[in-house]
Amino acid sequence: MTAAASTPGPGYRATDGAAYERFLGRWTARLAVAFCDFARLPPTGRVLDVGCGTGNLALAMARRRKDPVAAIDLAEPYLTFARGRTGAERIAFEIGDAQHLPFAVGSFAGSLAQLVLNFVGDPRAVAAEMRRVTRPGGVLGAAVWDFRGGLVYQRLFWDTAAGIDPGAAPARDRLFSHPLAEPDGLADLWRGAGLAEVETGSLTIRMEYRGFDDYWEPLLLGQGPVGTYVQELTPDLKAMVKERVRGAYLSGSPDGPRSFTATAWAVRGIAA
Repeated sequence: MTAAASTPGPGYRATDGAAYERFLGRWTARLAVAFCDFARLPPTGRVLDVGCGTGNLALAMARRRKDPVAAIDLAEPYLTFARGRTGAERIAFEIGDAQHLPFAVGSFAGSLAQLVLNFVGDPRAVAAEMRRVTRPGGVLGAAVWDFRGGLVYQRLFWDTAAGIDPGAAPARDRLFSHPLAEPDGLADLWRGAGLAEVETGSLTIRMEYRGFDDYWEPLLLGQGPVGTYVQELTPDLKAMVKERVRGAYLSGSPDGPRSFTATAWAVRGIAA
């Protein structure tokens, strides 16, 4: 997921762009391609990435168009990383709050938010702001992970940890029970924002790991709810969680490559 674009939810930590890329950014880059295909932004006009994190969606948009791309996030460490990436010279990365976008009415032909709306204080406020800054007839799109049923690498971790540590269950449940993690969550949000021609779908990529260490070590880097939880474990409990998660990863086979599916819910609408 990207860094929170507004007040982060409980336990969200966004402190290191390179760490985030190893933890999740390598996969959000894949999702960004599928999300851009789904969103079908207008072919011309300036566009906005809300909650851009380390810049994978903004970069995907910039590769597809000649017009400028703007991107906004609250996490300066992620923005610093994003500004140093190849292709970033075509993107205006700014620090700011998605609940109070620093842009004029109708500034953009399209506005997208990938993997961020379930980590902001008020998703309705963000949807309203995205609508405000998008011109009439422009496209608004969003995607969030299907934590409950479609994100294998996190279910493997959280369900295993919750079986050992009662403290894992509340963190898991905050993610999995979020209204936007439900199949109709994004559609309800978009319709509530007054958008027309609301269209929904699911986007699936694969997360490919070279072995258990490639899966486990990025979880130790302190990013997002998983990173926060792991960093707060005692050494003994961390070792126990690691061993049980390793067993779930291996599932009776030797260590080595694994390919997990990861599905996000997506929504698209038109600004009236």
